Amino acid sequence: MKSTIRTFTIAALLVALAACSGMGPMGMMKTPDVPAAIVVPSGNKLAFALKGSGLQNYECRAKADAAGGYDWALVSPEAALRDRNDALVGKHYGGPTWEHGDGSKVSGKTLAAAPAPTPGNIPWLLLQGSPNPGNGAFSRVTYVQRINTNAGTAPSDPCNASTAGSKKQVRYSADYVFYKS
Repeated sequence: MKSTIRTFTIAALLVALAACSGMGPMGMMKTPDVPAAIVVPSGNKLAFALKGSGLQNYECRAKADAAGGYDWALVSPEAALRDRNDALVGKHYGGPTWEHGDGSKVSGKTLAAAPAPTPGNIPWLLLQGSPNPGNGAFSRVTYVQRINTNAGTAPSDPCNASTAGSKKQVRYSADYVFYKS
């Protein structure tokens, strides 16, 4: 009996240690394998990952570089952020900005993009983080990767002079991977 209890206790401790070993909320234990264009610079370490799901908001607008041309332009994302246990922990919105339930925020500036491995999905991105001062999950975030995207591309509806100004929402999901130096 003591041997069984000891084995169970050791197994429980090993599971607890694995959970605390730096594994991110999406269960990632190492930096994800991504295209070279969106690799995070050395000196930054994986902090955690969250699943985003929601909407990509588009508007039909005149193209700046093509007289008489129109195209769907991304206005903003609007997504819920969930941890590996599917608990709602924050939101993602225009800026782009990620806001945690603890009040911390990080905004991003797109540095690079790579086509999604599967056609019909929005590109994978590397963004440089600009965290707001203070403490919390998003404090000191240096980079954000958007990977494992699903859907979210611009609408296939006509976009022309007669539909200019119209808005469409497209469902999407993605993993957001956060790094700190």
